[in-house]
Amino acid sequence: MSTPSLVPPVSRPAGSRFAVVGNPENRRVSLFADAVRAAGLPGPRVVPWRDVLRDGGADFAPDEIVRVDSPGENPEVDRLLRGATDPTRVEGSAHWYARFTAALRTLRGGVRLDDPDDLAVLFDKRACHGVLDAAGVPVPASPTSGPGGAPVRGWDDVRALMREHRMPRLFVKLAHGSSASGVLAVETGGGGRIRATTSVELAPDGTLHNSLRVRRYDSERDIATIVDALAPDGLHLERWVPKASQQGRAADLRVVVVAGRATHAVVRTSRTPLTNLHLGGSRGDLATARHAVGGAGGRWADVLEVCERAAACFPRTLCVGVDLLPAIGWRRAFVGEVNAFGDLLPRLTGLPGSGAEGLDTYAAQVAAALRAPAPSGPLHQHRTGTSHA
Repeated sequence: MSTPSLVPPVSRPAGSRFAVVGNPENRRVSLFADAVRAAGLPGPRVVPWRDVLRDGGADFAPDEIVRVDSPGENPEVDRLLRGATDPTRVEGSAHWYARFTAALRTLRGGVRLDDPDDLAVLFDKRACHGVLDAAGVPVPASPTSGPGGAPVRGWDDVRALMREHRMPRLFVKLAHGSSASGVLAVETGGGGRIRATTSVELAPDGTLHNSLRVRRYDSERDIATIVDALAPDGLHLERWVPKASQQGRAADLRVVVVAGRATHAVVRTSRTPLTNLHLGGSRGDLATARHAVGGAGGRWADVLEVCERAAACFPRTLCVGVDLLPAIGWRRAFVGEVNAFGDLLPRLTGLPGSGAEGLDTYAAQVAAALRAPAPSGPLHQHRTGTSHA
């Protein structure tokens, strides 16, 4: 079931130690540091994103194993990346992407667990969808996928593509968004009816703000205003895959893949099309999902293998989180997204037979990084001016 990485083997230097680029106060950094110490090693050297962005990069010793973590949830770092003074604003993701990918290339030396080229694709939904599709990974149909995808300059283009591709229900996503920021689940009906479900709050002055409350817009004028405001940041469109359900709630899965193997999985359920846990979604029952797959004539191993195939498209990055969309009836599944920072699942331990039993997502990554590289291991040494060995 495990998908081998395609990266040439790189020997881990003797006496290796960890470093992490992140926001020191963030629980992602704390959880990773706890995992490193639990492995009997000194805590990792923490390099703040604030310093990387202000100082023009950071240098790492040859024996440092370097993890890049999310720059999110820090207002100052967000301002440096997006240029916005209000961290709740949705707009500005194109600036964020340009500055984030540029900053990745200012990290010099060390043995990297994340590849800048991989991360650049993972944070561009259009490019990521195109890579997955070209590799034969099942994905929802999209007219904006890959380098030849259709441009979206505003709501008029969305409407035209909906007609041209016969997509009465679709997701409109920020090309460089994360955590469902700027996502609209759009559905149309007879008599010109239209509805968009989203966490975007349209303020009276026309600005857009992220909200923890999912809301619905039934006015095409309001929907057009939101899409037109987001379009300059880049938009990606995907056909809406009707999801399987669990206890009457829409269900999907977040599957963490470490070193080519699916190690952790959680079912996410919601009464809305957006299953993100921070937007009111809740964890479902994984055993029930496995039973549903088997009851539909499928194999759970094949479900995990789809996620591993998606992760194999990014072989120079140790860990990704795959959003898997099981279709109604649990007979088919599609990869909705692959997330570079999709491993924040506190207290969740590894799947049986995954090799990560009893380990959380961070401990599994530390263990994988410390193992002697297999004939095609994921670690690679980073050289200034090059992306990977």
